Amino acid sequence: MGCAPSIHVSQSGVIYCRDSDESNSPRQTSSVSQGPTAPLHGLFVQTDAADAMPPSRAAGPPGAVRVRRSRAELGSGSSTGSSGPATTTCRGRRRHCCSSAEAETQTSYTSVKVSSAEVRIGPMRLTQDPIQVLLIFAKEDSQSDGFWWACDRAGYRCNIARTPESALECFLDKHHEIIVIDHRQSRNFDAEAVCRSIRATNPSEHTVILAVVSQASDDHEEASVLPLLHAGFNRRFMENSSIIACYNELIQIEHGEVRSQFKLRACNSVFTALDHCHEAIEITSDDHVIQYVNPAFERMMGYHKGELLGKELADLPKSDKNRADLLDTINTCIKKGKEWQGVYYARRKSGDSIQQHVKITPVIGQGGKIRHFVSLKKLCCTTDSNKQIHRIHRDSGDNSQTEPHSFRHKSRRKESIDVKSISSRGSDAPSLQNRRYPSMARIHSMTIEAPITKVINIINAAQENSPVTVAEALDRVLEILRTTELYSPQLGTKDEDPHTSDLVGGLMTDGLRRLSGNEYVFTKNVHHSHSHLAMPITINDVPPSIAQLLDNEESWDFNIFELEAITHKRPLVYLGLKVFSRFGVCEFLNCTETTLRAWLQVIEANYHSSNAYHNSTHAADVLHATAFFLGKERVKGSLDQLDEVAALIAATVHDVDHPGRTNSFLCNAGSELAVLYNDTAVLESHHTALAFQLTVKDTKCNIFKNIDRNHYRTLRQAIIDMVLATEMTKHFEHVNKFVNSINKPLAAESEGSDCECNPTGKNFPENQILIKRMMIKCADVANPCRPLDLCIEWAGRISEEYFAQTDEEKRQGLPVVMPVFDRNTCSIPKSQISFIDYFITDMFDAWDAFAHLPALMQHLADNYKHWKTLDDLKCKTLRLPSDS
Repeated sequence: MGCAPSIHVSQSGVIYCRDSDESNSPRQTSSVSQGPTAPLHGLFVQTDAADAMPPSRAAGPPGAVRVRRSRAELGSGSSTGSSGPATTTCRGRRRHCCSSAEAETQTSYTSVKVSSAEVRIGPMRLTQDPIQVLLIFAKEDSQSDGFWWACDRAGYRCNIARTPESALECFLDKHHEIIVIDHRQSRNFDAEAVCRSIRATNPSEHTVILAVVSQASDDHEEASVLPLLHAGFNRRFMENSSIIACYNELIQIEHGEVRSQFKLRACNSVFTALDHCHEAIEITSDDHVIQYVNPAFERMMGYHKGELLGKELADLPKSDKNRADLLDTINTCIKKGKEWQGVYYARRKSGDSIQQHVKITPVIGQGGKIRHFVSLKKLCCTTDSNKQIHRIHRDSGDNSQTEPHSFRHKSRRKESIDVKSISSRGSDAPSLQNRRYPSMARIHSMTIEAPITKVINIINAAQENSPVTVAEALDRVLEILRTTELYSPQLGTKDEDPHTSDLVGGLMTDGLRRLSGNEYVFTKNVHHSHSHLAMPITINDVPPSIAQLLDNEESWDFNIFELEAITHKRPLVYLGLKVFSRFGVCEFLNCTETTLRAWLQVIEANYHSSNAYHNSTHAADVLHATAFFLGKERVKGSLDQLDEVAALIAATVHDVDHPGRTNSFLCNAGSELAVLYNDTAVLESHHTALAFQLTVKDTKCNIFKNIDRNHYRTLRQAIIDMVLATEMTKHFEHVNKFVNSINKPLAAESEGSDCECNPTGKNFPENQILIKRMMIKCADVANPCRPLDLCIEWAGRISEEYFAQTDEEKRQGLPVVMPVFDRNTCSIPKSQISFIDYFITDMFDAWDAFAHLPALMQHLADNYKHWKTLDDLKCKTLRLPSDS
């Protein structure tokens, strides 16, 4: 038995034959006189089943053995030009060597070496592998032989299946480009049913299926091709066993349908790129019928693509803000095949008009005719001149003249950031442009377990690209999501001061997602999109201007707002790369810097840049403070590297997906997350859960993928504990525990007393937990300890966020959590004084006693004096009329 050494039997009873690549061609056959032990190249001579196993038509990867004859043996009786390999009487003796082999296939690997073909589609250069053909013939005859040898001649890879079941299995395994089905008789299998079963699979979308039909007799009219087309066939081949006829048919299919389908498959990558592009893209036909819009376009315009596709642009509502002749100008330009770009007002589904930077490019097809128009749209800055810039004090016109110049914050950034003064403004105050930038990668493309998170993410993405009026309209949509009962943390106050009382339920109890579009941007609008700033691959690839700024990141006086401006509101990625590199985080986690960068990008993308305060700049500021504290000797000596890594990660994610609303607001509004987390640490629980969800769902950004399971659990618990510590209902509990467990033992040790209290140190995990909690709490609210200009900026940002929440509560008829934060009556100096008195002084006194932070305490004293001076001046100004 010539192929016995390479034959094995599968569990299903099908016999497979393997051979070397050099013996795969049906053309390279040997005479039977060579003896049964000589391997035949591609074919095996039929012998009696009693004497030997049936030989195979082709040796190669598994294919059930069928008897084939070499062309040498067939002799002169074979007419290769017309009827293909002839059969002899031995065909009558052919039978299976295994009766149970029902799902029978054969494989031919041709010896004709065909290199991959290069195909071009537009600017893309593609490589097409050798064509794969599946022949589905119940029985072997001259027609199947003709296609077999035609495949060999063309250099195709060919499989033969004998049953519908084996055909479908083989196709799902190899995804053939061409399938030939024997449709000449129905007693073996239903060819149309086989075609439909293949068409029901996803891979068949780009497969060409050919039906072999019988020659029509002279007395019968030729049958219609429609039934074949309805069954899923692409072409019909009239029975002809000539190898050259089969060859010509296959070659035409390759250079026609197969090549076209190959190009169509490549288009999937183009559509994937369009779907993930942050710019809004619209494609229309030459007569302006909408054919495609990407998700960014849906978010910008408020439509679902199903509402747009197939509609003419003329049928969509138009904005009345465009000049009358603008559309005519655009049409005249693009119909000439010229690109048009400029500013255009579009009307969203909600009815609001938005200003866009639009570029419309005609796509020229065959014959030089315009076939499509591609429009790229980016949101412009929006200025609402009717919306008044928020005031800190009552009667801003008078106050602007009486308040000292130092209260008006001055920008220290060049050409990159202009901080909105938190002082009252007079008529000479510059207008504020409310610029919104889309995040790099929105969560809308990710799967979130909580349904409410999915819904609010989609709405938030729309708000991110919308002006104030549109964002406010979307706020009303969220009303239906609020169904829970009232819950507010119960906190005591030191006195009856309303600012202090409101802060207890406000600043230190945060909330779910941004539910309002009223946030004002304090920074100067930067006239560059995020795409203009290349994301570094490693810390060494950071642009020089950013790298120079980051050289000072170890200093407490580091200006995070300058980094915000120069990175176009992406400070977290750049600062994170620098800080994490300095602390060896990648080495500890055994992850690449590419993975770390991807993780930082995902986390920053889930901070809302539209929030005045709780955005990625705040996260970067907390990360900076945490890294600064970790550099202090006593902190460094009390924590190990796992604690350091946990602290840096916790600082990075501690407010991810913050909505710019407090926990009390969420509970009062009946937020789904408030229900999910039982009105307890709603935001903090959401921050940690989402952070881990985003991290582990994609291996590209999973910084934990290479660490030991036990290390991961320990690290995870430390991160969760630190983030939950930023929730302020247990503020005094955390501070008191730190003072009694850390500070008092240290004081006793320094005084040489006989106190048997446990000192701090690495051997006391409970003390390490208290230190980490205190560290992130101080980092989270370190604004009053920053240099004065930074302190003023942060005060303005958090005040604006509270003003927006109060506005929202009044509109919704919800309990007003912080009544003093009314933009028309609030005194920011008073609110800062109360905040420092009630929360900051005692906590930072305790932290300073441990970490030794004289510079911070001096800033705190100076800033407190500044606010007191402003408040005193305000009080004197208000008393002047009655004294006179």
